[in-house]
Amino acid sequence: MSTRPAAPITSASPIRFSDPLPAEVDVVVVGGGVIGIMSALYLNRLGLKVFVCEKGRVAGEQSSRNWGWIRQIGRDEAELPVMMEASRLWEQLDIETGRRTGFSRSGILYLSSTQKDLDEQARWLDIAARHQLDVRLLDSAGVADVVDSGPGGRRWAGGLWSPTDARAEPWVAVPTVAELAQGEGVGIREACAARTFDTAAGRIAGVDTEHGFIKAGQVIVAGGAWSSLLLGRHGVSIPQLSVRSTVTRTAAMAEIFAGCALDEELAFRRREDGGYSLSSLGTHDLMIGPDAFRHLRTWLPVAVKSLGATRFLPFAPRHYPDAWATARNWSKDEETPFERCRVLEPEPERRRIEPARARFAARFPALGAPEVTHAWAGLIDAMPDVVPVVDRVPGLEGLIVATGMSGHGFGIGPGFGKAIAHLAAGRPTGHDLTRFRFSRFTDGSRLVPGPSL
Repeated sequence: MSTRPAAPITSASPIRFSDPLPAEVDVVVVGGGVIGIMSALYLNRLGLKVFVCEKGRVAGEQSSRNWGWIRQIGRDEAELPVMMEASRLWEQLDIETGRRTGFSRSGILYLSSTQKDLDEQARWLDIAARHQLDVRLLDSAGVADVVDSGPGGRRWAGGLWSPTDARAEPWVAVPTVAELAQGEGVGIREACAARTFDTAAGRIAGVDTEHGFIKAGQVIVAGGAWSSLLLGRHGVSIPQLSVRSTVTRTAAMAEIFAGCALDEELAFRRREDGGYSLSSLGTHDLMIGPDAFRHLRTWLPVAVKSLGATRFLPFAPRHYPDAWATARNWSKDEETPFERCRVLEPEPERRRIEPARARFAARFPALGAPEVTHAWAGLIDAMPDVVPVVDRVPGLEGLIVATGMSGHGFGIGPGFGKAIAHLAAGRPTGHDLTRFRFSRFTDGSRLVPGPSL
């Protein structure tokens, strides 16, 4: 059993990456989460000189606070080819890092409590077939063969089973890949906020950081929940909002399933340390701020669909990206919001910890009530159609945006990272990225929300 950390990275975590600022690189990556680190790794492998600026800690925010699922099943069909490549890349990266990411191809199971739910899940089989993905529909007996709910345990009507899906340990995997990238020549610096972009004749000329200037012809903004704030400072608007999600960690216990699973109320994942990560489904928190009002019209289709599952909070904590008092404009010579809040560490929603524990206990009563050892929350950078923006920004040559992963970024990180690297290098990405284009919010297109899980 692993003795490695089983909790997210925080502002108290020691700085691990402190490379000196270069005078010039080909590409500056803003954000040391999974998307930024993967983009930097593959940029370097294409022969470009790259430097990553992370205002806090590598993977300190959602990249170490997510569920740890590496999921192909249930994806938006436009994401699926990228995700299928990401799954292969995760396995390759695990080998390259000496099996240090926690990668395990232990499967993902979407459980259904009723035949109606199972019939709805079965509709995704058509997408799986089009992409030759091994996904199967299980009946109740088939589920019992995969998940050992024990005497008196929950019996589901069936489930959608993806045996080739995987899991990893986010708080370990992303810094481990960052070490791999650094060892291959990528510069990475934590506690290094990117303040402003320097431009000349309508194109990127470099980045002003809190520690000095880096000359560069391209910038990739992969700042997660902070992307919209940084872009807005430069006149670039995207309808990105952030929602809070809470995760609970149990102590080590007997294994009832080695992979990841969810039903209508609960998601759970086996961890390397022998415990489970739990999350109650059906609810999330939206902290109201200026961006929430500004983008209300664009968000209405999703808001109406999920209104009952959204708890609206009147304000975000001080210094958060969409807090009422957070500055929207600043100069390259003054402290920015990114320095005032190095790592987003939202308080977990306490009212969701006990329900997750109780739901797990009710499904697997033979295990007894699990011991909760830790709980945390993260702010998920979300877009109104539940798919990201991965594109060049029109009107500002050299600026690429890769954000709004909508809670799906960890698993798909290597796939989008490789595609972003090819985009920056002027090479074919190997994927159709039309659905993720920057202009979809302004070109009159009807937004079609993808699946939220």
